[in-house]
Order: sequence, then C-alpha cells, then structure tokens
Amino acid sequence: MTPQPKRKHSSGRRDRRRAHDALTVISLIACPNCGEMRRMHTVCGNCGHYQGREVIAVEKDEKSK
Repeated sequence: MTPQPKRKHSSGRRDRRRAHDALTVISLIACPNCGEMRRMHTVCGNCGHYQGREVIAVEKDEKSK
C-alpha cells in the first residue's frame, strides 16, 4: 500500500499548485497575402505563403459551382 496524507491540504496550498494550469489563448494574425487568420511564425494553410514568398504549393478546391 502507498502512504496516505495525514492532514488535509489547505485551499490556499491547493490553489497555488493550480496557479499554472490556466490555458493560454493562441495568438492569431492576418496573413498579409490572403487575409486568412493564421498562427504567428507559421506557413499560411490557405495560400502557403510565409514571409512574403510561397513556401508550399496549395491546390485550390473547385466546390463553389
């Protein structure tokens, strides 16, 4: 059997432990080429551009007809 705590942890001690568990918001910016929202320092998934040049060739879907 594993050892069990002898005393209850106080709510302040519990809350201090959980102080770093909060989720952070993902920062998004608009792509300067197409205007789609994308994460910072990543290639745009819509147009494939990064830092003013095309890095990935993205195929366009023709579903609007």
